[in-house]
Amino acid sequence: MPTNKQRREAAQRHLQRQLERRAELARKRRRNLGILLTAIAVVVVVGASLLITGVFEDDDSAASADPAPSSSAAAATTNADGTVACTYSPDESGNPSLTDVGTPPSPEATPAQGTSTLLMSTNQGDLTLTLDRAQAPCAAASFTYLAEQGFFDGSSCHREVNQPTFGVLQCGDPTGTGSGGPTYKYAEEVTPETTYPRGTIAMANSGTPGSTGSQFFLTFVDTQLSPDYTAVGTVDEAGLAVLDKIAAAGNDGSFEPSPGGGAPNVDVTINSMTVVS
Repeated sequence: MPTNKQRREAAQRHLQRQLERRAELARKRRRNLGILLTAIAVVVVVGASLLITGVFEDDDSAASADPAPSSSAAAATTNADGTVACTYSPDESGNPSLTDVGTPPSPEATPAQGTSTLLMSTNQGDLTLTLDRAQAPCAAASFTYLAEQGFFDGSSCHREVNQPTFGVLQCGDPTGTGSGGPTYKYAEEVTPETTYPRGTIAMANSGTPGSTGSQFFLTFVDTQLSPDYTAVGTVDEAGLAVLDKIAAAGNDGSFEPSPGGGAPNVDVTINSMTVVS
């Protein structure tokens, strides 16, 4: 028969084992809870990143199709006479869809006052584009130069997006694929206050600073985009009626779900882009 002392010692050992088991279980629970919380945090962070990336990829791609540039272009500087010095850098991406038409002349003394008027004649109707040299002198000079070279003539507008707060027709790629442009690129001319109300002409880019080229988009609704795209001018009322007609026909959804929209359901071809004044 065990003595009372032996029974007490056995009970103490049993209690100690219970306490140890409970402590071990508590440690496991804490460890598992930490792993779970870490996993949840990762999911939340990844989900938020995907959401943010998705939003900006939609916006960027909706207003961009040029390949990512290999180097950034310098922002314009203002000269003593009020002109600006623009930098049109070679696009060294190796993109085979680029078209070499040279670069705008005298970029070191680009006019930064007044406007330039272009007539965009399409198979769906005419649009008068007014480019604002004061707001975006480098973009206005480039756009005008490309028009003078016949760069846009015969090209199709490759993308249309028709959403309540994002309605655009994108054009300006001679290949009509969304991957083309000139063999040069330049810096965006934007401020934190840049917006894209109905009737805005804005320059597309790849989402990388200094990647503006020839592609542009015309907004037919008040479009909500981050201020990353040069707003270079406005479309006249007759041109907006043409855009409304194109928008009413919709698109084929070929760019869905991202970056959104697709090729217009009605063919939109720029017959000519001529400089009026």
